[in-house]
Amino acid sequence: MNDDPYYFVGTNYWYGAILASTGQGGDRDRLINELDLMKQHGITNLRILAGAEGPNNEPYRVTPALQLSPGVYNDTLLDGLDFLMTELGKRKMYAVLFLNNSWEWSGGFSQYLNWSGYGDIPYPQIAPHTWPEFMSFSGQFINCEPCQEKFQNHIRFLLSRTNQYNGKKYVDDPAIMTWEIANEPRAFSDANKPRFAEWIGETAAFIKSIDPNHLVTTGSEGQWGCEGDMELFRKIHGDPNIDYLTMHTWPKNWNWLDSDHIAETVDTSIVLTKKYMADHIEVARELNKPIVLEEFGLPRDHHTFGPDDTTTARDKYYGAAFKLVEKSAQNGDVLAGSNFWAFAGSGRHSGDDPYWKLGDDLMGDPPQEPQGLNSVYDIDSTMDLIKEHANKLRN
Repeated sequence: MNDDPYYFVGTNYWYGAILASTGQGGDRDRLINELDLMKQHGITNLRILAGAEGPNNEPYRVTPALQLSPGVYNDTLLDGLDFLMTELGKRKMYAVLFLNNSWEWSGGFSQYLNWSGYGDIPYPQIAPHTWPEFMSFSGQFINCEPCQEKFQNHIRFLLSRTNQYNGKKYVDDPAIMTWEIANEPRAFSDANKPRFAEWIGETAAFIKSIDPNHLVTTGSEGQWGCEGDMELFRKIHGDPNIDYLTMHTWPKNWNWLDSDHIAETVDTSIVLTKKYMADHIEVARELNKPIVLEEFGLPRDHHTFGPDDTTTARDKYYGAAFKLVEKSAQNGDVLAGSNFWAFAGSGRHSGDDPYWKLGDDLMGDPPQEPQGLNSVYDIDSTMDLIKEHANKLRN
């Protein structure tokens, strides 16, 4: 940035464009307050969902959606995205906008398949469907030509937009750092891996053909999201149109952390996280590209979801990740920053049902997960840790 290396503190704020809208789910006062709070704590890089796909009556789904059906958009949410980009620009904050999703919670691959005649989405939360069934279904996306046509039309539409608040074309807006192909894109099978790598390259080239001014990356989890194949991870990030590498770490989901014994297993989680990161950082060095830890999270100490539960283990885990970024910045190494998952700010979940329902505050946790599971609240001790980390990166 301005000819200097850019090492950043970031977060996942996937619901930012919804919060910035004047319609359902919108709360611009909250947005302004939270952007200011993040800026005060040195959080300047926000990973944001450009918009969900599909009808608003689907289960476990982000509501409202941006693309209601192929080529049909919610203008209120487009206005919200414009407003959000303008407010980020005022604060010299930057957005990583992901354009698709492997998972069901924003429509993504499975919604494009449904639109293209592949049948109903087998939501894994609804019996008798299972996660393997859902993943097999979603794995058809990269070989579905009508899906690819619809997705490219969506990319073209969004990247061709002009912001109605600041008059800037999206392709010229410095508040956008990166277009990200998808949240956690996966091949979903060994057989799909060659085509998956081709698809990443084709999509990155397509984005660059419309917008050569911004960075492009994958959104990959790393080895975990590449069917365990580090060569596939290396191949998709070695593509000349992919500007930097991404990795995610999820100790609970990957059985590194025992949610019934969080304090006792967080140290093991840290050891395994450092090893996972080191393996991916080595690939970034080989490719001579930066790498970002763009998702990492941990539950609260007693695995409850409100701000009354402490975050001692989470703070320890975050601190270990932050130290690696600080060391990289000191040495001019390739680990360029982190985006913790996720910022909930002043959002709070109310009621006995832990899952999101219409009218609830938007939180860091998407609708298919218990609200507050991995969320960082504005009053959490984690916020002080983040501010301290940001100060070290500045110095």
